[in-house]
Amino acid sequence: GAFMSPVLMCAENPATTSAHDIEAFGPISTLIPYGDEEHAIQLAALGKGSLVGSIITGNSDIATRLSIGAAAYHGRLLILNSSCAKESTGHGSPLPHLIHGGPGRAGGSEEMGGVRGVKHYMQHTAIQGSPDMLTAITGSWMQGSQRKIDSVHPFKKHFKELDIGNSVVTEKRTITLEDIEAFAELSGDKFYAHMDEAAAKRNPFFEGRVAHGYFLVSMAAGLFVWPDEGPVLANYGMDNLRFSSPVYPGDEIQVQFTCKQKVNRENEDYGEVRWDTTLINQNDEVVANYDVLTLVAKSQ
Repeated sequence: GAFMSPVLMCAENPATTSAHDIEAFGPISTLIPYGDEEHAIQLAALGKGSLVGSIITGNSDIATRLSIGAAAYHGRLLILNSSCAKESTGHGSPLPHLIHGGPGRAGGSEEMGGVRGVKHYMQHTAIQGSPDMLTAITGSWMQGSQRKIDSVHPFKKHFKELDIGNSVVTEKRTITLEDIEAFAELSGDKFYAHMDEAAAKRNPFFEGRVAHGYFLVSMAAGLFVWPDEGPVLANYGMDNLRFSSPVYPGDEIQVQFTCKQKVNRENEDYGEVRWDTTLINQNDEVVANYDVLTLVAKSQ
């Protein structure tokens, strides 16, 4: 075998074909200057397909424009900034379930990646980055991103006024045994884990009587809803409901309610808004999480 020291080259003319046509494996890198964002995207395309590209910036607008422009030429994009640099797996180190292939000269395919392997897309690209960056790029709020909390309740804002990340963090409510028994009588749900202390303790998941999950969902609405007439027209469902921790009498529950995604209906006077809804207890443990789906008027 042969070994050589790392080599760093500079392409003074960024359009020179050799820098893009010849892929030198080894400790070799080439610096290619660019004029502006559009020029950088054009240069990325000259590689005719890449496993991964990295965008290093703290500006989410720049990251969004570059990601959208360059995604078609990469199997994966890493968006690196100060908030995720220390924990980043690096340019060449993919995370589980991310794409391990790339378009064009990168192989024109990808590893099956479990269930994703049976889904049919013309092309897709994986992106890595901090929650705030991924929220900015995808237009969909994700857990870990900053919440935007102001003096106006999100339910008082019209569709066009709502920003992704608009949130309300509610007051806390203490769950009582009387609450559990009242909900059991009202709903008819008298499952033993809610009504029989001894039987509930024999259950491997509980330490005693627990609150109904659907009571928690109803109670959460009572905490986050703005009750007056306003832009929110209807709640048409929930997605992805999960109960992750039991709630016992005496526990305090608080709701974090965040605008997650907006879908404009072109020919309607309203749009669809998806809200991330997270219930936490007094120990900051998540007890339930789900998406609330609403229809919101576009304007007055």
